[in-house]
Amino acid sequence: MSKLEDIVSLCKRRGFIFPGSDIYGGMAGTWDFGPLGVILKRNIMDQWWKFFVENHDNVYGIDAAILMNPRTWIASGHTATFSDPLIECKECKSRFRADKIADGINESVTTEEFLATHTKCPVCGKENWGPIRKFNMMFSTHVGAVLPDDDKDLTEKSTAYLRPETAQGIFTNYKNVVDTFYPNLPFGLAQQGKAFRNEISPRDFILRDRECSQMEIEFFVHPDTWEENFEQIRKANHDFLENVMNLPKDKVHELEVPAKDRAHYSKRTIDYMFDYPNGQEELMGLAYRTDFDLKNIERESGKSMEYRDKNTGESFVPHVIEPSIGVERLFLAVLSAAYTEDEIDGNKRIVLKLPENLAPYKYCVSPLLKNKPELVEKAQKVYQILRKKYNNVTWDDSGNIGKRYRKQDEIGTPKCIVIDFDTLENDTVTVRDRDTTDQVRINISDL
Repeated sequence: MSKLEDIVSLCKRRGFIFPGSDIYGGMAGTWDFGPLGVILKRNIMDQWWKFFVENHDNVYGIDAAILMNPRTWIASGHTATFSDPLIECKECKSRFRADKIADGINESVTTEEFLATHTKCPVCGKENWGPIRKFNMMFSTHVGAVLPDDDKDLTEKSTAYLRPETAQGIFTNYKNVVDTFYPNLPFGLAQQGKAFRNEISPRDFILRDRECSQMEIEFFVHPDTWEENFEQIRKANHDFLENVMNLPKDKVHELEVPAKDRAHYSKRTIDYMFDYPNGQEELMGLAYRTDFDLKNIERESGKSMEYRDKNTGESFVPHVIEPSIGVERLFLAVLSAAYTEDEIDGNKRIVLKLPENLAPYKYCVSPLLKNKPELVEKAQKVYQILRKKYNNVTWDDSGNIGKRYRKQDEIGTPKCIVIDFDTLENDTVTVRDRDTTDQVRINISDL
């Protein structure tokens, strides 16, 4: 099993992920994706979009604004309920999310329940706690020309929030899509985008951060068919995680969330848990949200959210099934599953066994010697051919060929292609496999 610190080290060393604002000392809960991280992240998001959207006739994409009318969050319940239990150490004044530092409790924990666990402060080691307080995790901002000395009423009227989830952008566009496309039920609306949560204590690398990317679909279904649709999506999620993202089946687990732990809008929730290096954590969620969101929008906006069936003429407010996944959590799961250490000729080797559909580069092209112009020229021709055909191809002529192999192994490149003197004679190249290190000669035309 790989260690989280090894993956973090690899991410920074090879340009996958850097600490946010690193040059200024960083900013907790923020991370910057480097050149390789951007490609891997984009590949993950593209594969999700292809699997869940492009492969289906009844799923439509949207891209809603991050800043939304504040009534959105009143209707959704976020203004009143989107909070975590905050507890403060009286000794060192450090603040924590209570359910994340004590065992055997959940986010609805009371002060008495927390104190009964006799949890010590992770910073100073003392056991002297204040009362638990509810901390709303939405980031607030002000829209328009508002100054610090403006009156309170004007300031409150200008208050808006960075969206804590992408789902509400989908729900607020449900009627727009129905009015313009009038799709048959069931149909889905999909969105990928940024979400912001003011985590009390961000931790575990990119597992719990303050700015993240989400991929969510709201499937609108007839109330009588939610169970069969739920089951279809449940199986599709496994197909995506295990066969498209290449996550080991024995590391993906379903957790049926009990009623007391479900979100206020859910009548059934399955959490897909993954065995990360630091333990089992939530990777993906599947929730049956009933008509909670559309009914709330109907009440808050005064506009009907009913759908009229084309065939039967029946009118009703659809129910909703939501598969939701955080890109960063999936990114880390993919890295964790791919990270491998082995030995080659008695030397330790780190290799990312990424599937070809996700690897930042499909091929690396190299001349055997960079000081031989004829090899470099031929290698450049091969490189350009492959770039046009596959796009995600890289060039490397630094150091000896062994060091190049090790570098490409660490960033997950499946195949290395080397142009040598035999290439000049017969137009064949050496192709070296990342996982087995086996080498074969192939005609350039067969690449």
